[in-house]
Amino acid sequence: MSNHNELTQIYLDANATTPVLPEAASAAMTAMQTLFGNPSSSHITGLKAKDLMEQTRRRAQTLLGTGKGKLIFTSGATEGIQTSILSALIAAKPLITAPLKGAAKNYCVLYGATEHKAVPESLKHWLSVLDIAAEVVAIPVDEYGILDHEFISQHAANALMICTMAVNNETGVFQDLQLLEQTIRTANPNIFWMVDCVQALGKIQLDLQKTTIDYAPFSGHKLYAPKGIGFVYIRDSAPFTPFIAGGGQESGLRSGTENLPGMAALNVIFDMLLRTSNSAFCDSQTLHNYRNQLAQTLTDCFPRVVFNNSFNHSVATTLNFAVQGFSSKEIMDLFDAANIRVSSGSACSSKVTRSFVLDAMGLPAWQSESAIRMSFGPAITQAEVDAACQRIKFASQALTQSCMLLDASNDINANNDISNKVALDGLLQLRFGASCTWVYVDQANKQALIIDPLPELQQRLDTLLQCQELKPIAIIDTHGHADHQSGREVLANRYLPEQDCDILGWPYLTQTINHAGEQFDAIKIGKVQLIKVPTPGHTSDSISLILHTSADDKFDNNSAKYAFCGDTILMGSLGRTNFDSSSSAALFHSLKLLKRTISSNTLICASHDYNNEFTTHMNAEMARNPLLNAVLNEQITESDFIARKAQLDSHLVDEVGSEIMCGAYVGSCDKSAIKEYDANSLNIAMNTNTALRIIDIREPHEYALNHSQGASQNVPLTRLVQFIQEHQHQKQQPWVLICRSGSRSLVAAQAMHRLGFSQVAHLKGGYALSA
Repeated sequence: MSNHNELTQIYLDANATTPVLPEAASAAMTAMQTLFGNPSSSHITGLKAKDLMEQTRRRAQTLLGTGKGKLIFTSGATEGIQTSILSALIAAKPLITAPLKGAAKNYCVLYGATEHKAVPESLKHWLSVLDIAAEVVAIPVDEYGILDHEFISQHAANALMICTMAVNNETGVFQDLQLLEQTIRTANPNIFWMVDCVQALGKIQLDLQKTTIDYAPFSGHKLYAPKGIGFVYIRDSAPFTPFIAGGGQESGLRSGTENLPGMAALNVIFDMLLRTSNSAFCDSQTLHNYRNQLAQTLTDCFPRVVFNNSFNHSVATTLNFAVQGFSSKEIMDLFDAANIRVSSGSACSSKVTRSFVLDAMGLPAWQSESAIRMSFGPAITQAEVDAACQRIKFASQALTQSCMLLDASNDINANNDISNKVALDGLLQLRFGASCTWVYVDQANKQALIIDPLPELQQRLDTLLQCQELKPIAIIDTHGHADHQSGREVLANRYLPEQDCDILGWPYLTQTINHAGEQFDAIKIGKVQLIKVPTPGHTSDSISLILHTSADDKFDNNSAKYAFCGDTILMGSLGRTNFDSSSSAALFHSLKLLKRTISSNTLICASHDYNNEFTTHMNAEMARNPLLNAVLNEQITESDFIARKAQLDSHLVDEVGSEIMCGAYVGSCDKSAIKEYDANSLNIAMNTNTALRIIDIREPHEYALNHSQGASQNVPLTRLVQFIQEHQHQKQQPWVLICRSGSRSLVAAQAMHRLGFSQVAHLKGGYALSA
């Protein structure tokens, strides 16, 4: 498979790692090929290698002003952190094991609340290994990320060690080390102090000999050197215990054969940092100008952007921002499709939905959940910044085409030609966390239905309606929600101010139809009918909305395509019935009513999706939910149901994050092994199986920015439910789903497999590994 429109990479994730500077790579290669001797060897080749190593050390000492302090080469910052913490805690342990006379102290170790996780985890580890009874205490920060000096003053007297950062890896926030030193030493002159300087190298001036910093770890790969090389500064008066013992290298301070190629690369980096001219590194003012240019571009392209870091309190090479209405994953996917590399936080973390750094700063939850880190190194050029800004504009234009942003003019009347937009027709599933909003569009009549609108999606829904020039005929909640405020009222006041409706938004002036032997209220949208079915139980006001497609207005169960049943039936569960307004008895009868009004294959569209299953139907739910199966097969009485439902609700987890769980999960989430292709095996399959169909499930803006020539169709996850409904007659068709990294394609394939698509597969690693 080949990409239809390949773009050169724009790399803006330097705080995670940097490419190796060409000059540094050349020096490392020379060290591997000609200066490959062991610095511990006494022959000429070894002596030359040792000379290179010592030259690198001298340059580092000059650059950092280490004075009489030790500078030891390590494998990286993590080893430097271990060396520092181990040395300090071993020296501090006698304070606890042989305390001074007087009242016993409650000892602690202090670290900044926004510190890299390597620090608190290492503190906990070594306290446990050394059997030291001391509490690990986080130092709070203010809204700018600055450490609370008063807190330090109050706790430092009983602290064995304090760990702080010079520059934060997520926000670029720097601490005033001189002021911090004054606070620490006033409170406790003898406390051991480690400063993580990983992000400081090449970005702020350091003169370590003029400070009382005891330990300072550094890493090479954060500043254009290879991975696997770093160094740690040890103050001349600070205690030291070798972290690695063995052959006695580094004067016995750190054993193991030295990484000479890494040192050769560092030697070049140090030389450039020491130069006053002809250096690859930019001066401070130039870096500030670059950040301002990037920030202005983001502001122009994303009017609702908010910067999470104060530029007055952070180094110039880091921007941390959030775009209101977009999750960090959505922006990451957008930028990745445009071949812009950014991060959603610390690259050393995985599957994190919020930034603990921004949480510690007290920022609103949405900013933490939507945070994007954009970082560049000091060797970036004006041409690279210009290219990055142009690509950001390119990415934002793709969002306007998929109606997730309005044109920059914000004047829909002046820009009402949507011929270049992705026209929406049919069902759309939008999500915030585990909560779902459903939008049904009839493009021919420019009409829309909005079901269970979330407040967090108000802006997106508003943008969608304006961009697609749609008129909502109803905005309806399936019940009064306990875990969030509805977004219905704001949208209804704007688009349907004159509509007379009940508290859930169902219009009073509707027609009545006969269906399944009963009469129901209905409204029409285009050629389809939406029928309201009272289904109390989860709450007393719960309703289900059934979308029928019938050309002759004769409605039967098979014409029911979608059932928006709120939290009455959830994927793998039934809605909880232990609210004040709940009734298990009412739910018992509502489930039977639903069976009479929809088919076994009508797609159920719930208002929550806790396990990324997208949709379900009665057949699938009865197969894995014994209680539902018993009700619908008349195998259980109402009283027995009430008792068993109470038992089911007793397994509820009260909250997932900030969300109240609306049902206890009882069914088995289908995580069955899905057939996986890599790029080679997929190419072979495509050449040998003409029936195989490739489905790109990324969002339209991602697909437009960068897509494969082999993809026969774009079916974004937001449209997956409609795709499943339209292809229920093709469950034996071989489908291969593809996305950026393989994660979305896997969960989509598992969802389809659970609903009977027996030959669905996906591309492992996605486009990221197939390019």
